[in-house]
Amino acid sequence: MKQLLLDKQNPHLPSAHLRWADLAAPATAEGRPVRVFLHGLGASSTHDYPEIATHPALTTPALARRSLLVDLLGFGHSDRPEAPGGSEADDAFGYSLEEHAAAVAAVLDSEGLRGAEVFGHSLGGAVALTLADTRPDLVGSLVLGEANLRAGGGAWSAKVAEWREEEFVRHGMAEFLDGESDPAYRTTLRLSSPRALHRTAVGLVRGTSPQLAVLLSRFEGPKAFLVGEASRPYDEEEDAVGAGARVLTVPRSGHPMPHDNPDGLARTLAEAFTP
Repeated sequence: MKQLLLDKQNPHLPSAHLRWADLAAPATAEGRPVRVFLHGLGASSTHDYPEIATHPALTTPALARRSLLVDLLGFGHSDRPEAPGGSEADDAFGYSLEEHAAAVAAVLDSEGLRGAEVFGHSLGGAVALTLADTRPDLVGSLVLGEANLRAGGGAWSAKVAEWREEEFVRHGMAEFLDGESDPAYRTTLRLSSPRALHRTAVGLVRGTSPQLAVLLSRFEGPKAFLVGEASRPYDEEEDAVGAGARVLTVPRSGHPMPHDNPDGLARTLAEAFTP
């Protein structure tokens, strides 16, 4: 596990540690772009992606890459800056898409990396798009797993954002945990900061200006959009096609594709990352 104290890298970020798993590639893969995994809302890359990043489909001689499994601030093993957004406190953080993207950029800058292959699932896809738009030097290709492409958020983030922040922290998080039946997601949800979860959901509902679908359309590198077989019809698939992305199907999967079918997701990612 690696970590970076963000305010040492970027004075506009909080005094907090972002952490990630850094999986080495074989010597034959040296000089190739790094592959970055960004998780969904309430999830954790260090929990969801070790099996997928090291899957045989993604470690062939042609596709082997060094992989960074990044836990966004407030989630997984990363710190949970809690001070109110806009505060002068050292741990102030608003959890907007732009702020999450700036934190990921700080990691790539600290490692001296450029032109990464970035996979983002759901929230992670929205962060990846924001990163690609604000720091195009850092992103060489994009693969998005049912990423948010429109303001309004997804069904789950919209429900979280309906709560007032303090009420969600006091009561809402417990209700969502009680109602969650997926044991894998429940594990990472318990690790999440309630305040981070709420603020990030609000950021997804707010979206970006221009909208995320526009950011995808103006990204000039290779881009693919993954849809779970059980998720169709999926409204934002049309946006992805309109933005020029290749659309691929993850078999035997709904929205939580890292949990529903990790083998199928790894094989679909291999197809997406193949030139």
